[in-house]
Amino acid sequence: MRAFVIAGTHSGCGKTTVALGLAAALRKKGRVVQPFKAGPDFIDSGLHRLAAGRTSRNLDLWMCGERYVRNSFALHSANADTAVIEGVMGLFDGSESTARLAGVLSVPVVLVVDGYGMAESAAPIVKGMREWGEANYGIELKGVIFNRVASRRHYERLCRGVEGVAPLGYLPRDGRFEIPHRHLGLVVADEEPISREGLDGLSRAVLEHIDIGGLEALSASTFPSALSEGQDRGPAAPSVRIAVAADKAFCFYYEDNIDLLKKAGAEIVFFSPLSDGHLPAPIDAVYIGGGYPELYGEALSKNGAMLRDVRAWSEAGRPVYAECGGLMYLCRSIVDFEGRRFEAAGIFPFEAVMEKKGAHLGYREVLLREDCVLGIKGERLRGHEFRYSDLLDEGPGSLPGRAYAVKNGSGEEQAAEGYRYKNTLGSYIHVHFGSNEAISGRFVDFALKGRTWSQWKE
Repeated sequence: MRAFVIAGTHSGCGKTTVALGLAAALRKKGRVVQPFKAGPDFIDSGLHRLAAGRTSRNLDLWMCGERYVRNSFALHSANADTAVIEGVMGLFDGSESTARLAGVLSVPVVLVVDGYGMAESAAPIVKGMREWGEANYGIELKGVIFNRVASRRHYERLCRGVEGVAPLGYLPRDGRFEIPHRHLGLVVADEEPISREGLDGLSRAVLEHIDIGGLEALSASTFPSALSEGQDRGPAAPSVRIAVAADKAFCFYYEDNIDLLKKAGAEIVFFSPLSDGHLPAPIDAVYIGGGYPELYGEALSKNGAMLRDVRAWSEAGRPVYAECGGLMYLCRSIVDFEGRRFEAAGIFPFEAVMEKKGAHLGYREVLLREDCVLGIKGERLRGHEFRYSDLLDEGPGSLPGRAYAVKNGSGEEQAAEGYRYKNTLGSYIHVHFGSNEAISGRFVDFALKGRTWSQWKE
């Protein structure tokens, strides 16, 4: 099995485009490609699936630690020919950088350099990145791919003076390769931002302008380390059924979370708050992830039957867990960027209001201050927050409390979070269940206990 990290000099240099193109081109050549994404990003992972035809996995050292990341890499790349790992930000950015991940996994790095507006200056940039990586992380920067190149002559000038790193080719400057953006990043895979024809065109450009044979030659065979006990076990016999919201409005999930719930004994039943008339039945708990509910506020609001079902489920004391966009859906209303207000489930007494002032962004560590669907008092969880909305009009004394004490990735105290109403828990934090091995089991146990709390309508 071969593996390489696609890293960049900075955010926006074209890592995602190159990673997608390589995955699609390798797949076209008959390779089984397993994609991965460094860090907490959901959107790039979804796009990987379109190109590789396999579910991408997040490899996040801060949230999950080295052992979990190594095991996840080993488990999911075991039956692939090639693992393509897309980095995050610039190669050395952040304490848990792409460079550190490459070192932990012992995987060679291919650097993406944006060639627009540059020529011979590329050589010292590549030299500096290579030497810094070797000296500080012990990583091998083996290849370089240039993006947004004007011509073959331009590419030759970019390569002039590059030493110790193999120039592997380039992608031409072509607007057809650009993926649309919105306020949380790239447009999600469920909205098909790249057509099949577009992916075919991108893969053809890769095969024409990038040395795939050279890339495979420098991606020395990688043999994943042994899995820890239990990491590779299959799903347990289902003991509960968990309804998971999945459509264009709610599509941000760590795939590992779903797998870990299955391994703990959950049968996953997907449903759409946009188009389904009712919650599926029978079920024992509801999980509503993040996404873009503000873009689909009108359709979500018009689906009154689903809103009533979710509200009745929560009022009956049955378990509900909601993250970010899911939390917004459980509020009294959602106000979009244009100021339009849409009715939501009304479980929490807030308005979720979109703000253009900037994102709330970063890693979060949670200390549970009370028992809840994700664990018991005193347990710690880790996740990530990325939002442009705020909750307004909280009524004094309207909530029994907040289940989360929160710190950011630097250890600084943040506002208490984790809103509780009966057995409903809502938060802006996307928790990675791999951050604490107990989470998935706690969720399933909580759902089992929920069967005795009250009767759900037939």
